[in-house]
Formats: sequence, structure tokens, C-alpha cells
Amino acid sequence: LLAEAAQVLTAPKISALLATGAMTEVEITARLPELDGRKIHGTIDLLAVAPDRVLAVDYKSNTAIPDRPEDTPSGLLRQLGAYSAALAQIYPDRPVETAIFWTRTGQYMPFDPEIVRKALQSTTIP
Repeated sequence: LLAEAAQVLTAPKISALLATGAMTEVEITARLPELDGRKIHGTIDLLAVAPDRVLAVDYKSNTAIPDRPEDTPSGLLRQLGAYSAALAQIYPDRPVETAIFWTRTGQYMPFDPEIVRKALQSTTIP
């Protein structure tokens, strides 16, 4: 685990984001129109807010890592979609980007905003 944690902190993309003042473990709560106004609450592992964009990165330690973003499990895509929708409410003047950092391999995987938006819209609520 220590080696995996060190890999996260020293990964070029992540360390560059941390150097810019990105925040870690950011709690977020929002009511999402995409979920009929239901409230979500989550913790964004890494949040970088810049004048021209907002980036939310989630760390995942899955042993099976998809080769392509579109092969990512739907639950993870919905989670990123929820973060994106909530952040869009806070920062309506900036595009919101999402990514997963796969801690087992040190792979940084950005997601097309449309993939996570569609995943969130596909959420079924009992």
C-alpha cells in the first residue's frame, strides 16, 4: 500500500496538479436536476479549479482497469457524472473535466464529458 500511495503522489500528472494548488478530499453536496432534484454527497479526491476549467480526479484502486474510458464500469461513470453536474452548478462559466487515476498502474484516464453526462442520465432511482 505504501508503494501504491507513493506512486499516486509522484505520478507526473498528479504531482503537477498538486503543485498548482489543487485541493484534495473535497466534500461536495448538490441537488441534481438530472436525478429529479435528489441530493448527492461525495468526496472528490483531487479538485483543480483554474480560471479556464475545473478538473475533478477520482483515485481508484481496482485490479481490473479498462483499456478505454468507455469500458469503465457504469457506476464509476455515474459517480464522475454526478461530480461533473454538481461542479457545473458551482462553476457555470467553466467547462468541467473529469478523470480517474488508477492507482495500481499509475494510469491517468480523462473522460469525455458526454460519456459521464450520459452515464448520470442513465441512473435509475427506486
